[in-house]
Amino acid sequence: MKVAIPNEQSPNETRVAAVPDSVVKMKGKQLDVVIESNAGQGAFISDIAYLDAGAKVVSTSQELYEDSDLILRVGSPQESEIEMMPKGSILLGLLQPAHNGQIIAKLASVGVSAFSLELLPRISRAQSMDALSSQAALAGYQSVITGASRLPKIMPMLMTAAGTLVPARVFVLGAGVAGLGAIATARRLGAIVEAFDVRRAAREEVESLGAKFVELPLEAAEGAGGYASAQSEEYLAKQRELLTTKIANADLVITTAAIPLGRAPILLTKSMIDEMRAGSVIVDLAAQSGGNTELTKEGEDVTYRGITIIGESNLATKVPSHASQTYSRNLFNVLSLLISGDSVSVNLEDEILSAMCLCHDGQLLWKPKA
Repeated sequence: MKVAIPNEQSPNETRVAAVPDSVVKMKGKQLDVVIESNAGQGAFISDIAYLDAGAKVVSTSQELYEDSDLILRVGSPQESEIEMMPKGSILLGLLQPAHNGQIIAKLASVGVSAFSLELLPRISRAQSMDALSSQAALAGYQSVITGASRLPKIMPMLMTAAGTLVPARVFVLGAGVAGLGAIATARRLGAIVEAFDVRRAAREEVESLGAKFVELPLEAAEGAGGYASAQSEEYLAKQRELLTTKIANADLVITTAAIPLGRAPILLTKSMIDEMRAGSVIVDLAAQSGGNTELTKEGEDVTYRGITIIGESNLATKVPSHASQTYSRNLFNVLSLLISGDSVSVNLEDEILSAMCLCHDGQLLWKPKA
């Protein structure tokens, strides 16, 4: 069976769907791994490294997709790529189905079975396949590094002959995987850290990392699988009132609140940001899904009254070596569900595969929730 690893087409994508270690593992399952030349360039992996791991390197997409059984990638393919994919082949990736309806329909029309890792169910058996979590942890780390580099002050306390420099104050909104990664990194850098999450169960994890948990005395709705859910307008109004006092004292604010496959909630309004000091920085990790602030622009830095709002859409791409390493492990573990002996088997009775499946046998199986 042939596994194809393409060169990602997005100009900002630095990750790759397979690293040499995962190639070795796939070879161990008797899979022939074919890599498009320069696919690993953004993650600083050479074609020679893939050849040494046992993969074949080809120079064109046409040659890559020819007779492929399995296609592993990071982001969604271009329509021109889909036309090269063999009927009956299987595609795995972060396909963003809520934003790529035309692409999913095209995949179904050519008979490609597509599985999107964003739809992976949050169950114990799927933890090793959870690409959203692996990438979010890295994005949380990088959000602090990015924000700290833009602050006009250092993060830790520093005692000098000229006096003591007080530590920076960091406020993290959302204590999911990305938020916890941000909290841990900010604490390692010596900052004073506070965090807020609508899920009261997050308190223990926040406090275990040395941060203070900010609680709102109202009941919040929690979504399935441990995700935060959309909140009532009454809750959001009270939340904004509380958060205004917290962000006014913060040097660095990191927002991580995202609703899976939906529009990110607005946590910081323009009037709230007006209360922040000049020189403060906001890093919005939800920029790709609309942003957690009214001023966020995806892929851009916005300067407002001396406050910088960073709208990097995918901070995991800033650490492509580790991002590719963890993502390729997630993909390999999903791949293991599809390999049965010396053949590929799509068992849609498996709760993991059925949840992830967008289309199969020419039929669209996924529809966005109303």
